[in-house]
Amino acid sequence: MFKTRRGPAARVGGVTTLAPGRRAVPLLTVLLVGQAMASMDGSIVAVAIPTIRHTLGAGDAAIQLTLAGYTLAFGVLVVTGARLGDRLGHATAFRLGLAGFTLASLACGLAPDPATLVVARIVQGATGALMVPQVLSMIQLSFQGARRARAIGLYSMVLALGVAAGQLVGGLVVALDLGGLAWRPAFLLNLPVGVVLLVASRRHLPPRTAGAAATRLDLVGVGLLSAAMLAAVLPVVIGREQGWPAWAMGGSLLVAAVGLVSFRWYEHRLAGRGGAPLVELTALRPAGVRPGLVAGFLIMGCYAAYLFALMLHLQDGLGFGPLAAGLTFLPYPAGFALVSLGEQRLPARLRAALPVAGPLLFAGAIGLLALAVLGAGSGGWPAVLDPGGRGWPAVLAVPLLLLAGAGHAAGFTPLFARVLSWVEPRYAATLSGMGSTGSLLAGVFGVAAVGSVYLAVADAPGRSAAGLIAVTAVVIGLLLVGAGCARRVRSVRPD
Repeated sequence: MFKTRRGPAARVGGVTTLAPGRRAVPLLTVLLVGQAMASMDGSIVAVAIPTIRHTLGAGDAAIQLTLAGYTLAFGVLVVTGARLGDRLGHATAFRLGLAGFTLASLACGLAPDPATLVVARIVQGATGALMVPQVLSMIQLSFQGARRARAIGLYSMVLALGVAAGQLVGGLVVALDLGGLAWRPAFLLNLPVGVVLLVASRRHLPPRTAGAAATRLDLVGVGLLSAAMLAAVLPVVIGREQGWPAWAMGGSLLVAAVGLVSFRWYEHRLAGRGGAPLVELTALRPAGVRPGLVAGFLIMGCYAAYLFALMLHLQDGLGFGPLAAGLTFLPYPAGFALVSLGEQRLPARLRAALPVAGPLLFAGAIGLLALAVLGAGSGGWPAVLDPGGRGWPAVLAVPLLLLAGAGHAAGFTPLFARVLSWVEPRYAATLSGMGSTGSLLAGVFGVAAVGSVYLAVADAPGRSAAGLIAVTAVVIGLLLVGAGCARRVRSVRPD
């Protein structure tokens, strides 16, 4: 039982949950700031790469591992981190992950050479994989009803916009060159934030939940899933830069598929023997859960792919600096925030339509933006829409990016809340691990697969706009599939 003053506790599905009261805000703040640190650090280093290369004398391999090591470690270990939360207690696992993440950030900021930076980044990813799954697990276990929906809205906003925020903060830090430290403050800023969160977590996070699983960790499942995840993520993260041939990347993905099938077979067998599997696949049984997860992952993948192409177009095609490109993108997170924070105030009937309407709004907004880019590129737009003279219809970009962000939030936040409402609280760790892993993979594959369309089309000077338009066409198609999956979820009446 939680020893707090938040309100009465309830026993649901073998797990103690809370109806939080006046301490709900600090609890959620601790969780979401921790999530934001991990989300931002996945991308914050990207805009600092030229400075890192110059100051540390890093070669191509070290630079690639600095970027990819975090993603690889996080993707391989996040499901294991979710299960460790059940075993250790979610608050304990969160604090352990946060402490490790903070120390790893310090090591990144003080790294004297490329090898130290690479190792510290891998440790960052591994400890982030322990911390992050506990966020959604504790939201699922500590909130109920409308409070849970609002908390999930805030969680979704942090999860979705962390990449963009990381690029913006990274660009700002590099531009300011605080204390002459160049890129290092991008990591060192995590130190005071992490220390404050660790102190606050002792006071505001709940103790171990009653009924938490104190079972033996499924080490065979850990091995199978980790190997499959490594085989899936490795080729798409570093294969292209390393010049891997198509057959090698395809072979790695085949190994990943075989590993996932083997993992699923073993987990079913272990559950049938009465053991405690790493992933409780029964969490996927309620009707609508699977198409809901697919819809959410498609939206996240489209967002990552479009952000990738847009940032390249702004910087390579239009000559924007990293900070200017990040500021240009600000209407998108503003639209996302407006919907995430306000959708609970909408009438129930309108709120139920959001998961289908959201991807359509997202697709329509970026489609219109593509037409604006095409018109600007052909000289067809009035000068007032291009005040900088750089072929960018700036006036149209603001409302269209605002609508795209609003569509993203409408398609993701209420859908995710709906899916979580269909499963028992005891599946919180499983859904958290799946959500974190799925969002990560969607982003990685979105950038690798859809982003490669931009790189293939924009392979010559002056072709950047054509690359963005090509990516837009692919993203719109995927968003339409996502809307179809969301429509199927809306029609489901789970038991």
